[in-house]
Formats: sequence, structure tokens, C-alpha cells
Amino acid sequence: MTILSILGQVQGVASTATAAPVAQELSVWELCVKGGFIMIPLALLSLVCIYVFIERFIALRKASRQDPQFMNRIRDYIHDGEIESAMKLCRSDKSPSGRLVAKGISRIGRPMSDVLVTIENTGNIEVAELGKSLPWLATTAAGAPMLGFLGTVVGMVEAFHNLASAGSSANIDVLAGGIYEALVTTVAGLVVGVIALFAYNYLVARINTIMNRLESQTMEFMDLLNEPA
Repeated sequence: MTILSILGQVQGVASTATAAPVAQELSVWELCVKGGFIMIPLALLSLVCIYVFIERFIALRKASRQDPQFMNRIRDYIHDGEIESAMKLCRSDKSPSGRLVAKGISRIGRPMSDVLVTIENTGNIEVAELGKSLPWLATTAAGAPMLGFLGTVVGMVEAFHNLASAGSSANIDVLAGGIYEALVTTVAGLVVGVIALFAYNYLVARINTIMNRLESQTMEFMDLLNEPA
């Protein structure tokens, strides 16, 4: 083999490598645009979920704050007969526990069963208030992946329609391009759904913690009313 033939082979390989197509990189924004109209409701759901999570996180954080000596001070006031001072302490606490105990104090003198029922009803209202807007997160966790699948199915239908319309000039590039664009909505739907699911479970866990504390304070308050002065 001569030197000229070797150089010719090297140049041929180099020209082949140069002619090889370079993979085109897509940004996140370009992928979202290629997802089609289904990306609009997914984007709206993601914004709603972010707002609900931040708003509920702040509300639950405020509800979790309380003076560790709250019940001890309530006990001292009630044993000393200072009912009005106990009510003022509950109002200044501005927490579900404070409102719960305040409702129980307002029923002092009535049968214990009436006091307990009143406190339980107030507790149910407080828990419902803490959990408001959470159905949005639960709905998004279940609905966003379904919207993503819907977008994928619509995209697949369009891809095969374009393939059929291309006729004899149809090739794999026409089908592959339509498929990867259709799968964008599935990815987006799963991402939004998973984030919403984790956010929902986190907030529910925080609410359960507050519920356990309210139940504990309810029992403590009822025991307080049964204690000898």
C-alpha cells in the first residue's frame, strides 16, 4: 500500500466524520413549546400548586407555634377562678389550640359532655380550615399525569397522520420527530403530578401533627376541669 493510498483513506474517513449529523440540543423552553396546547393547563396547574403549597405552608407554620407553658398557665388561671384572664390568654395565643381551649372555657359550668362536644366541633372546624385548598394538590397529583398522557396520545395521532400524508416520501424521521414531541407532555405531566403528590403528603403530615396536639390538649383540658381546685 502506497503512501498516497493511505492518505486517501484518511481523508475519506475524515470527510465521513465531518458529514455525520450533529445532534441538536433543545432547551427546556423549546421542549415545552413543542408539547402543544396541553402544556398550558399543565403550566396553570403547576402555578396553582406552588401557590397552594406556599400559602398552606405558612399557615401551618403559624398554627404550629404556641407557648409551651400555655396549658400550665390556663390551669393556674382556672384553679384561681380567673376565667377572664384565661380567655384573654387564649385570644392572644391566636392559634387553633387557643381557640379550642377558649371555646371550652366559655362552656365551663355546663355538663362535661356538652363541653366535650363543643370542643370536638371546634376542633373539626379548625382542622377543616387547616386543610382547605389541599384538594387542589390531590387533584393535580392525579390529573396532571392523565393530561400528559392525553397530550401524548393526541401527538401520536398527529405523528401517524403526518406519516400517512407523506405517502411515498415518508421516512422514519417524520415519525420519530412526532413521537418525541408527543412524549414531552407525558414527562411534563409526570413531573407536575409527582411534585404535587409530595407536596400534598407533606402538608397532610403537618396537619396530622397539629391534630394530634389538639387531641392531646383537649384531653388535658377535660382532665383540668375534673381536677380539684
